[in-house]
Amino acid sequence: MEFNKDAHSDHISQQFNAELEQIKTHLMAMGGLVEKQLTDALNAMIEGDSSLAERARQTDKQINQMDLTIDEECTRIIARRQPAASDLRLVVAISKAVSDLERIGDESCRIARHTIKLVEDGESPKGYTETRHIGNHVSEMVRDSLTAFARYDTDLAYQVAKEDEAVDEEYKFAMRSLVTYMMEDPRSIARTMNIIWILRSMERIGDHARNIAQHLIYLVKGVNVSHSSPEQIQKSLKEIG
Repeated sequence: MEFNKDAHSDHISQQFNAELEQIKTHLMAMGGLVEKQLTDALNAMIEGDSSLAERARQTDKQINQMDLTIDEECTRIIARRQPAASDLRLVVAISKAVSDLERIGDESCRIARHTIKLVEDGESPKGYTETRHIGNHVSEMVRDSLTAFARYDTDLAYQVAKEDEAVDEEYKFAMRSLVTYMMEDPRSIARTMNIIWILRSMERIGDHARNIAQHLIYLVKGVNVSHSSPEQIQKSLKEIG
């Protein structure tokens, strides 16, 4: 059964309506904070700004607290309201999306930490085309996955899932370039390893953005597309209509 985005406002219990709306509002607020943390971490990396990187690191505490709060809200709704059908899918999808947002926060924190190491060593990834390009790409994926969730937009969610393949290819290409660079100049190994860890975090952020998009497809269409390729997702969406 397809999800009716207005259905959860039709319950006899107005309190239940409010609880469902609240967890979605809290998800969007957490998403906004995670986006800001990721933007700060990426800008810190590009500019070699350790103070901005530290701010991104500190934001992680607030994100972790929001993760715990929303998880408790979801658990309470399931225990007290025993939601069924689309209501249950809404709670489950939000709970899973929150988990992926928290992990994006963790990876943003790692980007910030490795940026600080680069700055302390007198190095900056400034000018590294790969890190800047992939960073912008995954940042856009995170933003689009949250927009898809806010609008119940499965077409946009599908595009996010599709973009993850492009990020994976960009990541592989960048890794090959950096490994070659280290082999040619062993003195660059320490610096380049920090860049490699930053790129690894970016690639994982893309994975989590894809997951959020897949949770939205599950919510709206009622089909689990985890571990599905973009082609399989597209086929499922066409079959469901």
